[in-house]
This record gives sequence, structure tokens and C-alpha cells, in this order.
Amino acid sequence: MVKAVLFLLVDYISAFNVFQYISFRSAYAAVSALLLSFLLGPSVISKLAKLKIGQEIRSNGPGSHLSKAGTPTMGGVLIIIAFVISVLFWQELSTFYTWIVLIATVGFGILGFSDDLLKISRQNSDGLRAGVKIAGQVIISFIVVFLIYMFRNDQTTLLYFPFFKNAILDLGVLYIPFGMLMIVGMSNSVNLTDGLDGLAIGLTIIALTAFTVLAYLTGHSEFARYLLIPYLPGAGELTISATALLGACIGFLWFNSHPSEVMMGDTGSLTLGGLLAVLSLLLKKEFLLLIIGGVFVLETLSVIIQVLGYKRTGHRIFKMAPLHHHFELSGWAESKVVIRFWILGGMFAILGLSTLKIQ
Repeated sequence: MVKAVLFLLVDYISAFNVFQYISFRSAYAAVSALLLSFLLGPSVISKLAKLKIGQEIRSNGPGSHLSKAGTPTMGGVLIIIAFVISVLFWQELSTFYTWIVLIATVGFGILGFSDDLLKISRQNSDGLRAGVKIAGQVIISFIVVFLIYMFRNDQTTLLYFPFFKNAILDLGVLYIPFGMLMIVGMSNSVNLTDGLDGLAIGLTIIALTAFTVLAYLTGHSEFARYLLIPYLPGAGELTISATALLGACIGFLWFNSHPSEVMMGDTGSLTLGGLLAVLSLLLKKEFLLLIIGGVFVLETLSVIIQVLGYKRTGHRIFKMAPLHHHFELSGWAESKVVIRFWILGGMFAILGLSTLKIQ
């Protein structure tokens, strides 16, 4: 929005020419979202506490988590508010990319908010029924992917395989169910990972840092040509989406670090996972998301392995799933689990970015 207004005055004030640069707007989108998080955080947390919107703890979870009961939750609203305002202010509103990101944000935000609200009203950790929750994710994902498909370009339905040059598969109309699977899967993965103070938000920050780089390179014709990655005109605007979300997440981490003052709840985790997947689809980096978000994938696999293993053998593979709880019950302090998972997340991000030259 700011570009549309101020860039019109460039003939009178030449300094306004800076607003045409994605690098400039991306930097200030991050700063804006970060400052909004800092400014709004205390009042949002205070309001949640007054409304007694406290976290409900799993009765079968680690005993050390019982002390967290009552910690204000639904903190994801802080991330969403800071992100949406920053995007509306700094990103080009006439581009298709902007509105796809905003639609996904609002959709998953409402779904997560509904889930958190039910947990609070029932005073237990059971929110929406699993079938209802998945149905909501499927509907939102379908709307987002269908819109992407309807406004597709010659790259939209192509699937690029990392590590291999010219390894491309055209999914055609199958792109729709594939895209839906990516969004639903990653949304649930981040949701499963959100179990320790700062864990999910820290890993999201690491993934978003990588996707900021990918968005800028994909929207820059010379860099894309040099790296032999698909060039998508206009996709550079997604750099602003990535940095705005990055700033909002860093601001939230200020309050979510151990011991947490607020938890993001499903309002935040479902939205963050959904947005990571949407960014990967729009940038044609679907498989890179699975590498960059490797810790999210491992957390999800641990739950699947635990369930299947117990059904088949009657014994648990892990002491508890998701994976971070296994290490907690193995004697690791919560902060040690979080930091080591962040380190692992950083390694996955570096590996994902390295594929740009390994092909």
C-alpha cells in the first residue's frame, strides 16, 4: 500500500524512489511486524490473561508441563495481527501473491482460533473433533490451491526435484490434491511441534529465513537464471510476506521463550504451517520445504511411527510422541531440547539452500 501511495510522488520527492525496491520494503516489513509485536504483545497477553484464556495441558503429558497450565494461549493472534498489518502496508496489493497469502492466513487463523476457543470453554485439551479439524484444513487448502490453479502460469503445475538438473514433473490437475496435501500436512506438522516453549516458533523463524532467500532469488531473473531455478515474475513480492512473518515470529519469540509468557495455540501453529506450505507452492519449492522443515517432518513421522508401532506390536517405539517429548522423558531439560532442535533446524535449512547449487 505504501508503495502505491508514495511512489506516485517520486517526481516531486526523489527519495520516494526507494519504495520500488523489494529489498527495502522487505527489510521494513520485518521491522514493522517486529515492532508491532513488541508494542501489542503486553496488552494482548494481559487481555488474554484477564479473559482467563489459559493453556490446557495434556493429562498424559510430561509432569514438568503441569506448571504451564493457565499460561495465556491464543498468542497466535499477535503473530497474525502484526503480519497482516505489515503485509498490507508494505506489499504490493495489486499482486495475486499478496491475496493468496492473506486468504490462507485468515482461513487458518479462524480455524485455529475456533479450536483454541473450544479447548478453553471445555477446560481440557480437546478442541475441535479430529474429523472436523481436518475437514476445515481440507476446505481452506482447497480454496487456496484452487485459486492458485485458476490463476496459474506455465510453471504452476510443475514439480521440481532438488539435487537433479531438469528433473521436472508436470502434475496437471493433480496439482490441486498435491497442493492440498502439502498445506494440510505442514499445518499439522507445525501444530504437533508446538509443545515446548519457543520450539515451533524458533524452527519457523529458521525456515522463514531460508524462504526469504528463496523468494528473493526466485523473483530475480538474473539470480534465477544463474542458479538454474524457475524464475517467477512478481514472486519477489513474497520476500515481503516472508520477512513480515519473520518479524512477527521473532517478536512473538520474545514472549514465548522459556519460561513462556504466552503460547501461540492452534491459532498460531496451524497458520504458520499453512503459510510455510503456501510459500513453497507459490515459489515452486515444495520439496525444499520438506528439507528445510526437516524437524517438522521428523516430529510428524515420530507420531506416525508411534501409532503404527503400537498397533502392530503393542509396544511404544518412543517414550512419548511427538519426538521432543521423547527426549524430555529421556532426561533432557526443556531448554536443551529446544536449542538442539533449533540447531538441527538450522542444519536442514542450510542443506535445503545448498541444493540450489547441487544439481
